[in-house]
Amino acid sequence: MSDAQIEITLFQDLSEIDAAEWDACACPEAADGGPPNDPFTTHRFLKALEDSGSVGGRSGWQPQYMVARQDGQAIACAPMYAKGHSQGEYIFDHNWAHAWERAGGDYYPKLQIAVPFTPATGRRFLLRPGFEEVGFQALVQAATKVTEQNDLSSLHATFCTPEEREAGETMGLMARSSQQYHWFNDGYGTFDDFLAALSSRKRKNIRKERAQAQGFGGEIRAYTGDDLRPDHWDAFWRFYQDTGARKWGTPYLTRDFFDLVQRHMRNDALLVLAERDGTPVAGALNFIGRDVLYGRYWGAVEHHPCLHFELCYYQAIDHAIARGQSRVEAGAQGDHKIARGYKPVTCHSLHHIPNKGFRAAIAQFLEAEARAVEQDIEVLTAYGPFKRTQMEEQE
Repeated sequence: MSDAQIEITLFQDLSEIDAAEWDACACPEAADGGPPNDPFTTHRFLKALEDSGSVGGRSGWQPQYMVARQDGQAIACAPMYAKGHSQGEYIFDHNWAHAWERAGGDYYPKLQIAVPFTPATGRRFLLRPGFEEVGFQALVQAATKVTEQNDLSSLHATFCTPEEREAGETMGLMARSSQQYHWFNDGYGTFDDFLAALSSRKRKNIRKERAQAQGFGGEIRAYTGDDLRPDHWDAFWRFYQDTGARKWGTPYLTRDFFDLVQRHMRNDALLVLAERDGTPVAGALNFIGRDVLYGRYWGAVEHHPCLHFELCYYQAIDHAIARGQSRVEAGAQGDHKIARGYKPVTCHSLHHIPNKGFRAAIAQFLEAEARAVEQDIEVLTAYGPFKRTQMEEQE
């Protein structure tokens, strides 16, 4: 490996970075022609966010893509944004912002290494094979320097991998624990195999829910690749707007984003629609990773019992089993997922606070929060639907 100096550059427009160069760091595993581990840090996904106006402009997400080069070759990169708020992140720091501002400081803008609007675990420090250590160190050092030189309140890397968390802590970053619910494929060949691992009562409940959902008066169909059509996205946009208006006030993604998914990412998408007489009335959008199916958005124009559970959770399990995938990530929050076979897991993030006093206070908070998350996961796991004893199966 060359000992040449590493050059760090920030870009506000992803078109200034060659797609092959970025993806050589973001998804080197896809060089074999298969899917990336996850599509969210690929050039095509981040470019779709930018080109659609979902980031940039007045969105509060100003791109500051970071690229590290050595001998003229990109060895590492990171999707970094200057944030004017804390929306669309799913690892919440609103209380941090309020505390900082009560003390007379300006919490925003801050720097965020993340995939906008996407609470999915994945690499945030994207490293070309062979440059893992030097690339990671270069990105962390550069990001912390940018934070300090511009007198910014903080730097955050959210939904990073456990390995990144460990490496970041060794470089002085603070680690934070949070919680999600994931479904794990324990070698199941069919959905019934999965049900067989549950207690009798929970198994019956899921079958009842699936039957109720299937009785909405139409058919459930899944589309991916060339089976996806523009009119599917017209329908899903209506669903997404309804959900976004109820949850966030204003949907994060623009209509153009879904057109760009159709154009450039339809092989990465799995759209499950509930249709009556050929007209969709509800839908759930998933993105396809190499070994993980990522549930992202849901919406409906009609209410039907259990249809949300069917489209978002049970259909995702069906498709993960059929694809031989090991996990389904069903997005943020939702204790109700436990009864549907999803297990609580720890998610990770990394943080840099230049101010010593504020950093000490945040460090105390993170220590207490981590203990609480660990205890919650232990308790919630005990309430899961899986069989624990032979007697339970005989109920």
